[in-house]
Amino acid sequence: MAAIVCAKLLPKPGWLPLMQSVRHGSKAVTRHRRPMHILKKKLMAVTQYIPPKPAAPPGAYPSQTARVQEDNGLVLLLKREVNNIFQNNKMVAVVQNNSTSAEDMIVFKHRLYKHGIVVKFFPNQVMRSFLDGGVYCNMAPLFIGPTALLVSKEPKVKEMMVTLRGSTQMTLLGACIDDTLLSTQGLVSYSKLPSLTTIQGELVSGLTMLTAQTASMLQHHPARLSALLQQYVKQQSTEGNLKAEETA
Repeated sequence: MAAIVCAKLLPKPGWLPLMQSVRHGSKAVTRHRRPMHILKKKLMAVTQYIPPKPAAPPGAYPSQTARVQEDNGLVLLLKREVNNIFQNNKMVAVVQNNSTSAEDMIVFKHRLYKHGIVVKFFPNQVMRSFLDGGVYCNMAPLFIGPTALLVSKEPKVKEMMVTLRGSTQMTLLGACIDDTLLSTQGLVSYSKLPSLTTIQGELVSGLTMLTAQTASMLQHHPARLSALLQQYVKQQSTEGNLKAEETA
């Protein structure tokens, strides 16, 4: 009997009591944090402590000592030859060789040789080593990939441009004309200039014309002065004759 009463009085799982006490109280008032001013935010960001990075243990990075590699005899000989080319020639152009065949290269060399232009080949490593830190150091970026030098004692840019138009495998990159580095567009503009002989002829003709004009101007003033004086003498003589006739 006691077991039955206990089983009825004890709550069953999932069973809710008939009456529940619910608390209806006022809501708690919480204080909200005011937003920080923008200037204060900037000040806090600027003055924020940044801890230093921990130093790397010794041996973690390679040593910063520069490794000096001495050039062998062949490299020194090629650099001496390149130096002679830049000193003894007024035009040194750089072209890129795009898989030109041996036969086309022979024809290309022959066409340039007729105008006094010689084709030279040097390794890019030798050219960069020669140009590094020198007067022509701005030409170093041109030596990328298979390149060649077009060398002539006199600046024959027009003949070179005409020959390069017939060879599609050779691309002009730049040139040094009379110690002046020119781009491809600068070489095109240079090739359109008249030759030195034409400029000298125009200069001589202009100076001759100026000299002739100066001589004519120098002779014009005395002749005009004498003509004016003769006209004045004639006017004076005619006026004197008229006066004499009136008095008579």
